[in-house]
Amino acid sequence: MNQSKLVAVILLLLSISFGFAQEKFTLSGVIQDQETNETLIGVTVFFPELNTGTSTNEYGFYSITLPKGNYKISLSYIGYSDKIETINLVENLKKNFILAEAAQSLEEVIITENIEKLSIRKPQMSVNALTASTIKQIPVVLGEADVLKAITFLPGVTNAGEGASGFNVRGGAADQNLILLDEATVFNSSHLFGLFSVFNPDAIKDLKLYKGGIPARYGGRVSSVLDIYQKEGNSKELHANGGIGIVSSRLLVEGPLKKDKGSFLLGGRSSYAHLFLPLFDLDNVAYFYDLNTKLSYKLNDNNNIYLSGYFGRDVFNLADSFENTYGNTIVNFRWNHLFNDKLFSNMSLIYSDYYYGLNLDFVEFKWNSGIQNFNFKYDFKHYLNSKFKLQYGLNSTYYKFNPGEIEPSTPTSGINADKLTDKYAFENAIYIDTEHKVSKNLTLAYGLRLSAFMRLGQNELNIYENNQAVIFNDDFQIYQSADAIATESSSRSKTIKSFLNLEPRFSAAYKFNRNTSVKASYNRMSQYLHLLSNTSSPTPLDVWAPSGKFIKPQILDQYAIGYFKNIKDGDYSLEVETYYKDVKNRIDYIDGANLIANDAIERVILNGKARAYGLEVLFRKNEGRFKGWIAYTLSKSEQKTEGRAPNETGINNGDWYNTVFDRTHDISITTSYNLNKKWDFNANFLFQTGRPTTFPNGQYEYNGIIVPNYSPRNSTRLPSYHRLDLSATYTPKPEKTKGWQGSWVFGLYNAYNRRNAASISFGQNQDSGNNEATRLSIFGAVPSVAYNFKF
Repeated sequence: MNQSKLVAVILLLLSISFGFAQEKFTLSGVIQDQETNETLIGVTVFFPELNTGTSTNEYGFYSITLPKGNYKISLSYIGYSDKIETINLVENLKKNFILAEAAQSLEEVIITENIEKLSIRKPQMSVNALTASTIKQIPVVLGEADVLKAITFLPGVTNAGEGASGFNVRGGAADQNLILLDEATVFNSSHLFGLFSVFNPDAIKDLKLYKGGIPARYGGRVSSVLDIYQKEGNSKELHANGGIGIVSSRLLVEGPLKKDKGSFLLGGRSSYAHLFLPLFDLDNVAYFYDLNTKLSYKLNDNNNIYLSGYFGRDVFNLADSFENTYGNTIVNFRWNHLFNDKLFSNMSLIYSDYYYGLNLDFVEFKWNSGIQNFNFKYDFKHYLNSKFKLQYGLNSTYYKFNPGEIEPSTPTSGINADKLTDKYAFENAIYIDTEHKVSKNLTLAYGLRLSAFMRLGQNELNIYENNQAVIFNDDFQIYQSADAIATESSSRSKTIKSFLNLEPRFSAAYKFNRNTSVKASYNRMSQYLHLLSNTSSPTPLDVWAPSGKFIKPQILDQYAIGYFKNIKDGDYSLEVETYYKDVKNRIDYIDGANLIANDAIERVILNGKARAYGLEVLFRKNEGRFKGWIAYTLSKSEQKTEGRAPNETGINNGDWYNTVFDRTHDISITTSYNLNKKWDFNANFLFQTGRPTTFPNGQYEYNGIIVPNYSPRNSTRLPSYHRLDLSATYTPKPEKTKGWQGSWVFGLYNAYNRRNAASISFGQNQDSGNNEATRLSIFGAVPSVAYNFKF
């Protein structure tokens, strides 16, 4: 073969190879609301011809790399009209989209996460999403829409009872939940000791609860992540909405700073039931108020900045002799930057503070405590190609813990000023998350988080003999606090104890067909902060403490597997999951532990372990006038603290015992019915096995004194909890889409007046001398009415 023929053959082969090698280009952009310019989270971007797609991130950005060609693109988002366009992808293309709200979207939205065919495909499991409109539909006590009450109707989520703060996820404690508002940590999520949550539903844009398979970008807690984003505000025109209720009202105003470029949001809530107490000759006061703010500004196509904040306070005053004030303060500055059509970044500077104050006039002293943190985050989302998507970043948090400070409130007070020792810590983490589409049917998500925690120096750190702050009394077979043999002080620049943990995460989804898949996940997580509380639910007086010489970090291993099916093209859906959780170093308290104003908390706690396992079922009806879901959870949650040596008994004789958040059966039914354009009806029913507790099982007399004898820890239960809630929404002029729009919400909480036991106490009847049990119930049937408006 001569040289010219050889060159021709090579050129032919190269042309053939280039013909088979498809050129690929990237389509990217932002998807926004037509009326407000609000970016939309989780919009499905789907290409039917390629059977592939993506979704927008927390800031409305999407990116996908596809072969060169002409394609139909389908945009779907719950509550919005679908949009279908044709694009010609012959080069990298930046294309923004605008979606319009569907008619009567508020009535049609129900708990779901985008179109179902994509959720079947995604490896993420154990995640529930709620929209603000869904939250507002669920009947709650006193008529105030409530985020935390709404999530307790999801499988695997329970509360500690009526009038109790916090929530429990898959048998975990309330302090094991990471609660984020615009990426800032919220340490106390409740108003008025649990009657309301701190989250204004009018200001909420997106909410996700991660119960398992938690991505590596989250850390610091071992039970769940509740991730909430506030709305950005309307950058087109000024709008307001709010509501007037029996015990509280709210107002939210949003509008442009500069049309189509910048926006503001300002929302406030306050309760005012205390204003009516003087009519009943009551001097007591109990109210809350909070403020949500957000400023957003688009510098250019590649840069956006946000400044958001939250401030809330609760005030409880008892006849001017006792005043309790507590609440959260949050400030967050964020900068979004688009490096190119495949690399998106977000940098955050966050300040978070939880304050607790107590003023006791009758003994003339003031008390305050709290926790502050300063957080720097830098996160990247890298859309490598249609099969790989990376997320990676770093997080650095500085903590200051104020366990308590007492000072006299008057010049004549006999109280001496005193300050418990402040504690300091530094928590750092780097992470990487990968979403990998292995084949048409198999998708993986895997990642790794490396976390480091440094307990910094402090004044007067106790030193104990044999390094044991708790000792065991062999004669009485009980644990006792050890006496310090010395103290040491060190500067804050010194690390007195450090921890380093690798936290792998893995999830997989195998799709049998477009409507059926199975998923599995594993995640390890570390928690370095501990809430010191020996009550069934957190109280404002509880104190956070860092890991250190005597308190080890909690380490979780969780395994889950699930079956997911869409029925009749997503009109119905079924989710079944089973899980197992193992937690090391769960703190436990010795009998008689005193946690209040204790400057040596290590002397009353031991490191134990916990486990939880269960089965969750969620069946949903997503379409039609009648919609809703049924959730059932069968579960077990236990704790165990064994003796450290053969002669020690441990807690509860070293045996497993029920945690106070164990619920064997948990059933919730949530329904909504759209009668017509003017009337909507909602109902929910909740049943839970009674909360474990410890009751006396006998008594004996000693020197004329009756002494109760108690059963093993948490071996008995309160009666089962159940109730039915009803509500109706009346919209007088549903056809109005401009100007003043109003609706009335009528509710009935606990419709059949079930007297659920919040607690049962035992005492001696002074008249008869007999021992008796007294049941405490918080609420009977509670009617409510509220007027909601927007303009």
